[in-house]
Amino acid sequence: MPEKGNILMQKYEMGKLLGKGSFAKVYHARCVKTSHSVAIKVIDKDQILKCGLMDQISREISVMKLVKHPNIVQLYEVMATKTKIYFVLEYVKGGELFNKVRRGRLKEDVARKYFQQLISAVDFCHSRGVYHRDLKPENLLLDGSRNLKISDFGLSALPDCKRQDGLLHTSCGTPAYVAPEVISRKGYDGAKADIWACGVILYVLLAGYLPFQDKNLIDMYKKIFKAELKWPSWFSSDIRKLLRRLLHPNPSARISIAEIMEHPWFRSGLDGRFFDYTMDTTDNVMPVDMNSALDYLNTNTVEGNQAVEKLTNLNAFDIISLSNGFDLSGIFEESSDKKEAKFTSTNTALTIITKLEEIATSLRLKVTKKGGGLLKMVGSQRGRKGVMSINAEIFRVTPNFHLVEIKKTNGDTIEYQKVMKQCMRPALKDIVWAWQGEQPEKEKQQS
Repeated sequence: MPEKGNILMQKYEMGKLLGKGSFAKVYHARCVKTSHSVAIKVIDKDQILKCGLMDQISREISVMKLVKHPNIVQLYEVMATKTKIYFVLEYVKGGELFNKVRRGRLKEDVARKYFQQLISAVDFCHSRGVYHRDLKPENLLLDGSRNLKISDFGLSALPDCKRQDGLLHTSCGTPAYVAPEVISRKGYDGAKADIWACGVILYVLLAGYLPFQDKNLIDMYKKIFKAELKWPSWFSSDIRKLLRRLLHPNPSARISIAEIMEHPWFRSGLDGRFFDYTMDTTDNVMPVDMNSALDYLNTNTVEGNQAVEKLTNLNAFDIISLSNGFDLSGIFEESSDKKEAKFTSTNTALTIITKLEEIATSLRLKVTKKGGGLLKMVGSQRGRKGVMSINAEIFRVTPNFHLVEIKKTNGDTIEYQKVMKQCMRPALKDIVWAWQGEQPEKEKQQS
């Protein structure tokens, strides 16, 4: 726990661990003065420094100051020490909407209520110039009254993120939920991209599965670009009409939030209070603790070993170009000589690198980190055809979605294949989303 007696900075009594990620742990806590429940996100400062994510944390703080809304998780304050950053957040005890959907599709009225609340919150964000850019059921929480709360603004963008053309140009988000224009080389309108994600979420709530999914990342991108929808038999004509407009591949033809609000299906049973909320504009001053936290973020940031800071960024066209002859399936199909393998992962680059280092150590391979997310692993003993040498290179598709290429660069191919089959592949299981066209691990668990 952060401090002796489980009391953080004489203000919060720390409780049980609620969840953890690559850079942060989230605890339940109680305010010492009021006994009010809060969630405290504890971020390891060294970790985010190594990965060059300090600007992202600062932006998240700035964004959450702007978006105070009943359907958005509230940031109460930010505190910091030399090693940790603490986000004190609204405690939302109902868990992720994703967990509810995982048990099966929702009834239409329930899905509509959540969608109405989602649109209310997204509309408010856009009115403040904030674009979330990573909307998905995992980032939608439910409170004790089963009301929806948007969380995780770590990938959000503000107006100053736009270039001179007025568009955003950073590809980010979760692949299954990103709009076609985001994964292309073109700039995109953040509001239109969020609306696409809302459309994918609505489809998932009503169907119980994704509209565009495939074991191959490239095949999934092809489906997203075409936006060819298949309709479950229980989808009404009104739902289909709305989803066609939400998931239109041309952003200029995509429905706007104002138009969504006028759609007959959306307006059914609509609680007008969702859209009557106005922000208290008097609350513009940061708490002293938040100012202190920002000082900690922006000073004394000595750069460490930034092996993951300069990864090669890939969009759909870059990934396609990795395949010989632009054969879309090529990068995931078995190669004839089997001297290399590729997998995708929904983990951060730091997590992937740490796992690869652990595996190399267990195999008595010496690891050398090179620039651009390249790891060289060299054996200690000579084999049949020299010392075995393996390269592992990490390419960023989004901040939390990576393509990893593992390739034999020296030594005997049969020995390499044995190491891959018996050691590396089983050890990488926890971080692999899909191996070379094989069924993703998440799909296996759900099937």
